[in-house]
Amino acid sequence: MPWHARLSLDYQRHGDRTVLHHSHDGPLRIFKSLYHEGDAICHNVIVHPPGGLVGGDQLNIDVQVATGAHGLLSTPGATRFYAADEAFASQHVTLNLAAGARLEWLPLETIAYPGCRADNRWSATLAEGAELMAWDVTALGLPGAGQPFDSGEFRQRLEIPGLWLEQARIDARDQRLLDSPLGLGGRRCMGTLVLATGTAIPRERREDLLEAAREALGHASADVTAGATAPSDRLLAVRAVAPLVEPLMASLQAVWSLWRRAAWDLPGERPRIWGV
Repeated sequence: MPWHARLSLDYQRHGDRTVLHHSHDGPLRIFKSLYHEGDAICHNVIVHPPGGLVGGDQLNIDVQVATGAHGLLSTPGATRFYAADEAFASQHVTLNLAAGARLEWLPLETIAYPGCRADNRWSATLAEGAELMAWDVTALGLPGAGQPFDSGEFRQRLEIPGLWLEQARIDARDQRLLDSPLGLGGRRCMGTLVLATGTAIPRERREDLLEAAREALGHASADVTAGATAPSDRLLAVRAVAPLVEPLMASLQAVWSLWRRAAWDLPGERPRIWGV
């Protein structure tokens, strides 16, 4: 029987402290709030006890960040879409940032297993002065384990309405998309990191942030092909592809770290959960 689960997260600013209120229905949980950067930034980890999704499973995560609050969300491991017959499994994430709010949406990678039928999407809305750092990293198959993505379908939609849209439908039978130089070029891991704002970023600040991203990518593994752009005065984006997920994720983490320092004057140390 399919699992249907919902997790609602509400970050509020109480004095100098960001506090999380949350509720759930089904197998989605949140670890206790951590404050190793001080009271202003609330770190949390989302846990899905079943460990993966199969046909018909639905996960819905709704995140609200109130004025002046700052949340950082990650996961303890990959999101796994397993093989399915007909029904799609889905994960839908909604991020809503009030004026002056900050959110870091930093889950570990999504793995599309051979034979999966997956629908993965997130959308975000940002009020004036809100700022979001968010990424999505996807691995098609498990090449290191001898499980290529040779059957199945992966759908993805990443959206900030009115500002940015990135979507894909990847059929494992579409060899031109998967292997052509105009597609993934034989690489099976892809990632996107964005810094989005509710108010236009001044040109000088945009250029400084792009320079920081390109500096970090200049030290990336030779296996990673990546670029940084500013398609809007409210958005900076890094896109990357690689044969394996580890060097790709390391590249995005390096950009996130530099952006955190340059944009917010905050430390760029990795969240503890990434090292578990």
